[in-house]
Amino acid sequence: MSEHAAQREQLLAAVDIGSNSFHMVIAQELQGDIRTLEKRGQKVQLGAGLGPDGYLSAEACQRGVECLREFAQRLQGMDPKRVSVLATNALRAARNRQQFIDQAEAVLGYPIEVISGREEARLIYLGVSHTLADDRGRRLVIDIGGGSTEFIIGERFEPLELESLHMGCVSFTRRFFADGQITAAAFDEAVAAARQELLNIESNYKRQGWNNVVGSSGTIRAAEQAIIAQGWASEGVSRQNLKKLRKLMLNFATTDDVDLPGIKPERRQVFIGGLAILQAAFDTLDIQHLQYSDGALREGALWDLVGRSSHENVRERVVNSLAERFHVDLSQAQRVAHTATALLRQAAPDWLMSEQAWQSWLNWGAHLHEIGLSLTHSGFHKHGAYLLQHSDLLGFTRQGQAALAMLVRSHRRKFRIEEFDGISQQWRRQFVRLAMLLRLAVLLNHSRGAHEVPEPSLQVTEQGLRLTFPSGWLSEHPLTARDLASERDYWAAAGLELLISDGTEE
Repeated sequence: MSEHAAQREQLLAAVDIGSNSFHMVIAQELQGDIRTLEKRGQKVQLGAGLGPDGYLSAEACQRGVECLREFAQRLQGMDPKRVSVLATNALRAARNRQQFIDQAEAVLGYPIEVISGREEARLIYLGVSHTLADDRGRRLVIDIGGGSTEFIIGERFEPLELESLHMGCVSFTRRFFADGQITAAAFDEAVAAARQELLNIESNYKRQGWNNVVGSSGTIRAAEQAIIAQGWASEGVSRQNLKKLRKLMLNFATTDDVDLPGIKPERRQVFIGGLAILQAAFDTLDIQHLQYSDGALREGALWDLVGRSSHENVRERVVNSLAERFHVDLSQAQRVAHTATALLRQAAPDWLMSEQAWQSWLNWGAHLHEIGLSLTHSGFHKHGAYLLQHSDLLGFTRQGQAALAMLVRSHRRKFRIEEFDGISQQWRRQFVRLAMLLRLAVLLNHSRGAHEVPEPSLQVTEQGLRLTFPSGWLSEHPLTARDLASERDYWAAAGLELLISDGTEE
């Protein structure tokens, strides 16, 4: 391998599709550490294009796609397993997000994953904690984004409390300074609204406590830079200097007039909304001083890529916790997982699927396919899918949750291929295939351990699969043979082929 190729294998990339700005960072992994090579950011204002009806405007989508087209040039040729593209509040809220994602993925060449607010908070904390000294004691991390603000209490590299509140510099500027006019009354109204949101976490967070406060991302960086430019401090944001900054901002008549040294031109029009949120955080949580950290979501995504084993541990813990909470029969789950994995091992080469990469998803589906039984047996696969779709599952993106929900939803009865259309095009075919294997594994283990289940020989056909059982096994197990015949009909209705043969057949 050439030196250039070896260096390229060490590259990592993270793209943050934010409500206000899109950011990309390229880094190199060296002996377990990360060295940043390049950072790029563009003010796209995707969130500003989100209308009252919940739809992103065509203009906002176009701005986003054009930005990602530029990013794609730098990402070209990188290993997809070492590229993380994450979208936050604007796409969480957009009703037409899949339309945008399909367009964006076509130009970017990598899957885009929409993350929940709590997952965003987890990754922000991961990014911040790796930029700070590895000190003992709890820290409060605040990240004011375009459409949401994350509050995290953690110690060292472990988050203890994660919250994402629906307020950001773009949304608050649009809501309270819609005409662009800056007034003390509008600012105070924005602060009051932010404090109202903070009531949801105030008592719990104060009870937990912290030793220091850290801020990240654009609004807090702009506040610190403006304070430094005024000569009030050399670093950080204090309560006293925040009040001075408020007074300075109220000297401007409109958001277009804002012209403070230290605040970049592309930040000035939405800074007032972010400043109101920061003021509310200081007031509600009794903050006296915070320091700024360069770490944020995209840095957290890079560390998540480096520490994939720990990332898997996050998701394993979530799956195990769900299984325990909903009283899953773990013995049955493990039987299904074992059979499904054996089938994947045979199918993966023909499907050009990495067995290692997809085995985890199949195992998680197997371990959670019966969680709906804790509610009712009737339609339990639908109830299980609903639970997975609408829960906050740390470590999983929105698409990941949707895909996991579809594995559970489709593991029995009708096989509705069209329902997989809600999954990213980059993943859709693979998850349909995993669902095929999970269905077969569940069916073959209907006896719940009453008899030994053979590993059938599997062949990939043009439209589906062929299973060949040991000679005489199907005739000795007529109930399973009947179930397989019914399953063949379900597949046929979905446009898939399931061929069943016994070793005695020629």
